[in-house]
Amino acid sequence: MAWLSYFVDYGILGLLILLSIISLAIFVERWIFLRRFDPDCYEGTRRTLEIAVTQKLGIIASIGSNAPYIGLLGTVLGIMLTFYTVGVEGYLNAAHIMVGLALALKATAIGLVVAIPSIVFYNTLLRRAKVILLEWDDRHG
Repeated sequence: MAWLSYFVDYGILGLLILLSIISLAIFVERWIFLRRFDPDCYEGTRRTLEIAVTQKLGIIASIGSNAPYIGLLGTVLGIMLTFYTVGVEGYLNAAHIMVGLALALKATAIGLVVAIPSIVFYNTLLRRAKVILLEWDDRHG
């Protein structure tokens, strides 16, 4: 069962860290793009404009909505591992159980730490995209 411990520590937490980096990178790229975007210079249709300004927002939304579930998976696996270890050892050591449960809960905490900023990133970018679309509508009626 040592592999499960490594999976929770390095697999789940590593995935959450990777998702946070992806979310932040997309946010920075989109924020710079949307700040520099001038709707007056855009020559396409409103539909192509909407596609351009909302590109990659779904990735950030998916990360924000799924990160807590990935963290919860890590917590469930960590708790299972703790109970399995207690069952195999055959005795109850409260300190050992509490450490195992605390370490298991870190996955949920990290999942929330990834999700909350991702949702803020998504809402910030979505608002900016809506402003650009409304500005374009005002100018092109």
